[in-house]
Amino acid sequence: MPDDSKKRLKRTTLIYCTLLFYVIAALVWWFVSLEKQSREIARQQYANLTVQAETMTSLELADKMKSIAREEKRNTSKYVAEGITFLILIAFGAIFVYRSIRKQFTLQQQQQNFMMAVTHELKTPIAVARLNLETLQKYTLDPEKQKKLIRNTLDETNRLNLLTNNILVSSQLDADRYNSAREELDLSTLLMDCIRDFRKRFPDRSFEETVEEDVDISGDSLLLQMLINNLLENANKYSPKETAIKARLTKATGLVRLQIIDEGPGIAEEEKTKIFSKFYRIGNESTRKTQGTGLGLYLCRKIARGHNGDITVTNNEPRGANFTVTFKT
Repeated sequence: MPDDSKKRLKRTTLIYCTLLFYVIAALVWWFVSLEKQSREIARQQYANLTVQAETMTSLELADKMKSIAREEKRNTSKYVAEGITFLILIAFGAIFVYRSIRKQFTLQQQQQNFMMAVTHELKTPIAVARLNLETLQKYTLDPEKQKKLIRNTLDETNRLNLLTNNILVSSQLDADRYNSAREELDLSTLLMDCIRDFRKRFPDRSFEETVEEDVDISGDSLLLQMLINNLLENANKYSPKETAIKARLTKATGLVRLQIIDEGPGIAEEEKTKIFSKFYRIGNESTRKTQGTGLGLYLCRKIARGHNGDITVTNNEPRGANFTVTFKT
C-alpha cells in the first residue's frame, strides 16, 4: 500500500479510535452518574426513615431498611446489565465498522492498482504491435525476421484479447448478466487445443500433457477455455522459461480433475487463499515486475464454481505451484 494511503488509513483509524474512546468514556460516566444518583436517593430514604423511626416498630423499620437496600442493589444490577449490553453492542459495532473501513480502503487501493495495471497492459501490446507493423511497412526484411515480427504481434494481440475478455466476462459474471451456453463438451479436446495454441505462441517453452481421452463435462466452452488459458498464462508468466509446464486431466467416479503445474517460485501459505480474490496480486505494486491485473485467478474460481467445481493450489515438489480444478459430474 502506498505511503499516502497508509497515512490516510492511519489518520482515519486515529479519528475512529478517538470517537470510540469518547463513546466508551461517556458510557462509563453515565454508569457512574446513575450509580451516584441511586446512592443519593437511598441516602435520602434512609434519612427520611430515621425521622419516621419513632412512629414505627423495630420490625417495620428493619423491613423498610431492607426494602431500600434491595432497591439500591436492584438499580445497581440494572445499571451494570445495561452498561454491559451497551458495551457489547458498541464493541460489535466498532469491529464491524472498523473492518468495513479497512475493507473499503483495501478495495479502493486494489481498484487503483487494477486501473494502473490495465492501463499498462493495454498500452504495451498496442505499442509493440504498432511498432512491429511500422517496421514491416518501412523496411524490407528477410522472411525469417518478418515471421518473428508477425509472431510477436500476434502474441501481443492474444494478450490484449485475453485481457479484454477477462475484464468483460468478469463484469458480466459479477452482474449476473453473462448468458451461459451450457452444452456437453469434450474437455480433453478443449485442453489440447489450448495447449496447442500456447505451443505456437511460445515455441521455446516446453509443455507436457497427460490427458485422458473423452473426458466429457457439461459447461460453457468459452468460460472453460478462459479458465484453462488463464491457468496456462499464469504458469507461463511466473515460471522460468527453461522449465516445463505440465497439464493433467483425469476422471474418476463423479469427478473430473484438471491440473496445471509449474516450477516457478511457488506461493506462500498465507497467500494461497488470497490469490483468488478480485484484484489481488502477490507482492508490492511499486516493485512488481510481472504483468497482470489480478483478475485471472479470480475468474478461474468464479468459472469453476459456476461449473459445480472448485479450484485449489498446493505446492509442487521440489518447487512451484500445482493448481487443481475439481469438477463434480
